[in-house]
Formats: sequence, structure tokens, C-alpha cells
Amino acid sequence: MSSSDSRNVQEVAFILIPGFALMSYASATEPLRAANLLAGREIYRLSIFSPDGAPVLSSSGVLVPAEPLPARGSDLGMAFVCAGGSPRDWRYPGVLACLRQLSREGVRIGGISGGPYLMAAAGLLAGRDFTIHWEHAAALLEAFPDLSPRQARFMIDGNRITCGGGIAPLDMMHVLIAERMGPDFARRVSDWYLHTEVNEPAAPQRASLAERYGVHHPGLLSVLERMEETIEMPLGRAAMARIAGVSARHLDRLFSAHLGTTFLDQYHRIRLQHAQRLLKQSPLSVSEIAVATGFSSLSHFSRMFRALYGIAPRQARRD
Repeated sequence: MSSSDSRNVQEVAFILIPGFALMSYASATEPLRAANLLAGREIYRLSIFSPDGAPVLSSSGVLVPAEPLPARGSDLGMAFVCAGGSPRDWRYPGVLACLRQLSREGVRIGGISGGPYLMAAAGLLAGRDFTIHWEHAAALLEAFPDLSPRQARFMIDGNRITCGGGIAPLDMMHVLIAERMGPDFARRVSDWYLHTEVNEPAAPQRASLAERYGVHHPGLLSVLERMEETIEMPLGRAAMARIAGVSARHLDRLFSAHLGTTFLDQYHRIRLQHAQRLLKQSPLSVSEIAVATGFSSLSHFSRMFRALYGIAPRQARRD
């Protein structure tokens, strides 16, 4: 990097969708502020936009001032769209048009937390390696079945940048700052936030199965992993026992001893939790969600959902 390049100010835009997660936004913007501070001059300039130019309310109730969407990319180097909440509420054709326009002008487009969903809706992720927050992955797969998000913290694929959100933007910004200002400077920025362990892009978003379920039996973990992978077309108990390398009866004993439940109840719980996410985030009908979670009929799905959550699926969608 030449000294003249280092003196250039890079314009970075953030397009905030109402209900965006403040932590994701702060994790992305604060490293750029610290970079300016440590450099002793402005090397990044931030612009904040919203769909209608009005201040944007975060999920925690903090109001962030914003400007109307840019008509053109002008001098923007990167533009990130930040979204949280439910994809069913992200009906912003102006934002999609803006992202397409900026992309045509050569602006590097990024999405944070639910932002990659809007990038997908704008047609900007076809053939790209990308990620999205795990909570929104199910809705994205239902809406865009030709796309395959990775469960990574962040992904950089040329002029497309995607991030799962939360504190993962700290990792992403470390890489982007190092790309422009060098690894030593990026380390100083990360140290500013006590961010001493920078994760690799492909690091997982969630805790391991062993941590989430509190079990360490390898056969049982293999079955739980397959349960999460076969929500739409559940496998039978005998098939799962073969995966675990045990008999069906022994598999029952493993579920009872390690999880205090039965094979079938655990499988139902995993599928119904997935259904609950789809009810809140996807535009699929309740009948379509029943099919997508492997239930033979709407009545069976509704009965099982009510038994677990105490309310009907349609009420869960309204709530």
C-alpha cells in the first residue's frame, strides 16, 4: 500500500432497516471510529441511511439518525445493509433498488445479521459464498432455495461481504482494516476493544452440539446432528440407530440417560423449534410450514405445536 493510498478517506455506508440489532451495528462501526482515532486522522467516513431517510429504531429502542438512500454510489467504497427481526417485515423495494444500483457502480456490498437476506432479494448473492445469522437461515432457504448460506461468522467473496452479526463484525472489520491498512494497524484497532482473539471467517456462529445439548457421547451427537439436518424429511428410529452405531433400544436408552427425553420427543422438539422460526420470519403459510418441518398433516402439526408451546401456530405468528 502506497503512502498516497493510506491518506485516502474511504467512504462506508450503513443502510439500517428498522429493528436492526444495535450490537451488530456497533460491532461494525466502532472499529472504523477507532481506526480514525489511532491513525490520528480520518481514514474512514461513515454515512448512515434508512429506507425513508427518517431516524431508525433499533431492536433495543435506540434511535439512530439517518439520511435518505443515496441516489448513486458517488465515492462510496463499501455499503452494508443491517437488518434484524423478521424477514417478513423487510419489504423495502427502494433498498433493493439502491443495493443493485450501488453494485452496478462498483461499490462493495455487504450484509450484516439479516442483511444478506436483502442482498439475496436484490439478486446479489447468486453464485456467491455467503453467510447469514443462523436465526434467519431457514427463512432464506425457503425464500431462495437456489442459495446455500454457510454457517460461518463472516464471508468475503470479492465485492460481496456477509456477516452473521452479533460480535462477528469485530472479526470482519479486523480483516477489512488489515486489507487496507495492514495487519499491524488492524491489531492495534482490535486491541483497543480487548478483541485479542480474532476468529477466522469460517468459525462457527453457534456453540457446538456438545455444548448446546450438554452431551459428549459421539453416537448421540451424530444422531442430533442428523436430526437438525433432516427436518423436512425425518429419518426413522432404526435408521438413526445405524448412524449412531447402536441398536434402536440402546439409542432409546441414550436419549433417556443423557437428555431425559425420548428419541421421538427430541426430534419433534427440533422440528417444532424450526417451525417456530419459520412462523415468525417467513411468508410461508402454516400448511406450508407443516410440510417444511416434516409433518404429515396440518392437524398433526398444530396439535404437536400446541402441546410444546401452549398456543396454536397461527397465534404464534400473530405474537
